[in-house]
Amino acid sequence: MSIRTKVVSGGYTRLLRPILFRSFHGDPEMIHEQMIRVLAAPAFSAVARTALKFLISPQGRPTTVAGIDFPNRVGLAAGMDKDGHAVKAWAPLGFGFAEVGTVTGQAQKGNDRPRVFRLPSSKALINRMGFNNDGAAALAKTLAAAGVYRGNNAAGIPIGISIGKTKKVPLEAAIEDYLSALTAVVPHADYVAINVSSPNTPNLRKLQSESALAELATELTTLAANLGVRHRVNPVPLFVKIAPDLNWPAIDAILTTCETTGISGVIATNTTLSRDGIKRFERPVAAQTGGLSGRPLARRAREVVGYVTAHTSLPVIGCGGVMTPNDALALFDVGASLVQLYTGFIYSGPALAVKINAFDLHRTGLSKQSKVI
Repeated sequence: MSIRTKVVSGGYTRLLRPILFRSFHGDPEMIHEQMIRVLAAPAFSAVARTALKFLISPQGRPTTVAGIDFPNRVGLAAGMDKDGHAVKAWAPLGFGFAEVGTVTGQAQKGNDRPRVFRLPSSKALINRMGFNNDGAAALAKTLAAAGVYRGNNAAGIPIGISIGKTKKVPLEAAIEDYLSALTAVVPHADYVAINVSSPNTPNLRKLQSESALAELATELTTLAANLGVRHRVNPVPLFVKIAPDLNWPAIDAILTTCETTGISGVIATNTTLSRDGIKRFERPVAAQTGGLSGRPLARRAREVVGYVTAHTSLPVIGCGGVMTPNDALALFDVGASLVQLYTGFIYSGPALAVKINAFDLHRTGLSKQSKVI
């Protein structure tokens, strides 16, 4: 580890994180919102980005997945920058791509607060946000104002956009809701993630069933193809994000559906309803409703990623429980093409992405070309 990386790592975990975790009476969501405001502020853009580039010097193993060139294999997961306000902050922080959202066809407030709970000894979070966002059209306006369009690298890295179902939209009308969201965001997305696996929108996970997903995926891939023809570009790659709580036959059905409907890849996994791996004295907090992320999810995420990569040729983005460089490398070892951070970033800060990239480069060597998928 370089001296600069040690400075960034120690500065975050020993100085900044304790301050952050105590701010706003320890409310994780308020802290998150303030962090996004800081990262999105114009003052952050010039001096701060230059300083971060010097301190972090993000270098990693470049790769091409689904026709998209990634400068490194470590990305930011959806949920951190829901409305894309900090879209230009993530490249200087060491990420090779960022997934904004999840956004829905209509703006919505999400579930009642409090809806985020920290379990620091277990290195975990529980959230029941419920897709709180300003809507897909608002995200498109935000990205347009930032000059971020598909393929133009205005953010310095590829930008994925996660779309989900508006809560008040009934399940039988979900397809139209997803189609409206895709239509709004597609000019700005290097790829689009189809979120059918959040545990925090009632009945959403029913869209992972074979028949429901086949219908949804067919409609979305058809729209993507039509929009591509209209704008004389290749269809935007679509990825399906799956839950870690599925059994193997259910995952087999999803993979078959993805392959037959033209889906470009899989994101494995979302948060879990399981509470395995929680420290005993944090179990009262763990009883809160919502999806669990962080260290307790690492083993299951690795199992699911390994199963998926063994049963499909589609590229897989590994997500879940990436708290250390070894967690990321383990996902790469079982076949993930890319990995994403969320809870690990909250607990370890930007140094985690830098460390993963350094380990990834060290193992493969700069002269070894990445596999193109």
